[in-house]
Amino acid sequence: MSGHSKWSTIKRKKGALDAKRGKIFSRIVKEIQMAVKEGGVNPDGNPRLRLAIENAKGANMPKDNVERAISKASHEADNLHEVTYEGYAPGGIAVFIECLTDNPQRTVSNIRAIYNKRGGNLGTNGSLNFIFQRKGIFTVPKGDFDPETFELEMIDAGVEDIDMNDDTFIITTTVEDFGKIQKKLEEQHVKVDNAELQRIAVETKKLDVESAKKVLRMIEEFEDMDDVQSVYHNLEITDELAASMEEE
Repeated sequence: MSGHSKWSTIKRKKGALDAKRGKIFSRIVKEIQMAVKEGGVNPDGNPRLRLAIENAKGANMPKDNVERAISKASHEADNLHEVTYEGYAPGGIAVFIECLTDNPQRTVSNIRAIYNKRGGNLGTNGSLNFIFQRKGIFTVPKGDFDPETFELEMIDAGVEDIDMNDDTFIITTTVEDFGKIQKKLEEQHVKVDNAELQRIAVETKKLDVESAKKVLRMIEEFEDMDDVQSVYHNLEITDELAASMEEE
């Protein structure tokens, strides 16, 4: 399992995602607004909007909130900008940050402040291209599926990888096959908690537990920013580190 996915699983077990439900909703609203800005209000002809709506359902966002976000998008989304920031945390851990913001200058200032406070360095765009690959990631609750049957069906459909943990499948696809796999899951009426294009580290880097925890605290600070949509890193989440984080 990728470091990003494993880190997300740890947070889910700790209840951190539930505690930040308001922030999750806010990020989904921004994604809906950006999708409408790019492709209009009709989900049938706007794959990005359709995906955002599905993710809203997976996060149990009320339908009224989704409809309100779509209706407001036509005049609120004009000020939104997609920006990314790349840099290194202590220990040489690569960090890639994706943002949707109405004020890029404010966003980069806040991100630089966290890097400086935590002993990291903000780099230039493109500097981490060799470290991360763009992949499609689907998070599917196990439900009543027979794990072996479902895994074989997904492999036949062309997924690159499928991981299982206690209560979910993590399905990985190429960017090119993302839409095909999304359609396959829809046809089978499979509930998807989350589906998105993520940046997966080609290789991970291992640190001692205390140093790694400092990096994860830095990543949490980035994730707590209102303008930040996603944060990716190449820190290896070892079993020892995972156990230590779950104890906190």
